[in-house]
Amino acid sequence: MAAGLSLKDVTLQFGGVKVLNGVSFDVEPGVIVGLVGPNGAGKTSLFNCISGHYHPTSGSVTIDGTEVVGSPPSRLARLGLSRTFQHPALRLEATVLDNVMLGAHTRLPGGPVSWALGLPGTARAEREARAEALAMLEDAGLGWAAHVPADELSHGLHKGIELWRALLSRPSLLLLDEPAAGLSHGEVEALITSVRRIRDERDTTVVIVEHHMGLISALTDRVVVLDHGSKLMEGTAAQAQADPRVIEAYIGKDAADDAA
Repeated sequence: MAAGLSLKDVTLQFGGVKVLNGVSFDVEPGVIVGLVGPNGAGKTSLFNCISGHYHPTSGSVTIDGTEVVGSPPSRLARLGLSRTFQHPALRLEATVLDNVMLGAHTRLPGGPVSWALGLPGTARAEREARAEALAMLEDAGLGWAAHVPADELSHGLHKGIELWRALLSRPSLLLLDEPAAGLSHGEVEALITSVRRIRDERDTTVVIVEHHMGLISALTDRVVVLDHGSKLMEGTAAQAQADPRVIEAYIGKDAADDAA
C-alpha cells in the first residue's frame, strides 16, 4: 500500500551554513511529486534527510505518521522507503541479476550470518527473491542481460539496474534522485512509462528530484520548488513554469526582467 510522507519545518545546518531552511510539505499516498529547483537549491540534501543519510538540525519527517528522523536504514526499509542515487552505486564486476538482488536483503529473514550460512528459511526466501528479480528483468525486456556483468552495459541500463534493485525491496515510498540524468530521449520516454507503471501497478508513492522539466511536466501530479534551501512554491508543473519567482530562481533576476 502506498505510503504518505510529511515534512514539517525541516532545517539542515552545517556549521554556519544553512542548507535547508524550514521546509514543509505533504505527499499524499499514491501520487508522483517532483522536487525541483536550480543547482544548489537543497534538493538532494532534503532527500538525504528523508532517507536517513543526513540528520536534520531540526524539524520532523514522518512516513504514514511515524517519525523517522534519526532512524537507521533498516527501520526505514521496514517502513517501506527505498531510494536511488544520482550516481548508481553498482558492483560493476557482478551480474545485473546479482546487483538487483541486493535490493532483497532488506526483506530476507535472519541477517548476514543466516545469509552466509544459507540456512533453510533464508535460502528459500532468496530463491523466491531471485525469481522475482529475474521476472522483473524479463518484464523490462532485459532478461538477456541478467547474467551479464554490469560493467558491460550502458549508463542508461545502470540507471535501470538501480531502479529495479530499489523495487525489489517492495517499497511503498520510492525516492528517485535524478533518474533521467545522462539518458537519451528514448530512455527518458521509457523511464516515464516505467515510473507510471510503478505507481499504478505497485501502489507506490514516488518523489523525484529531477532537472529534466519535460519528464517533470509529463509525469508529476505536483511539484515542490526549492531555492536556496527554502520552499519557493508548490503546485502543478505548469504553474511552476509560469511562476515569476521560479523563472527568476532558474535564470536570474536580470534575465527575467529582460524576458519580461
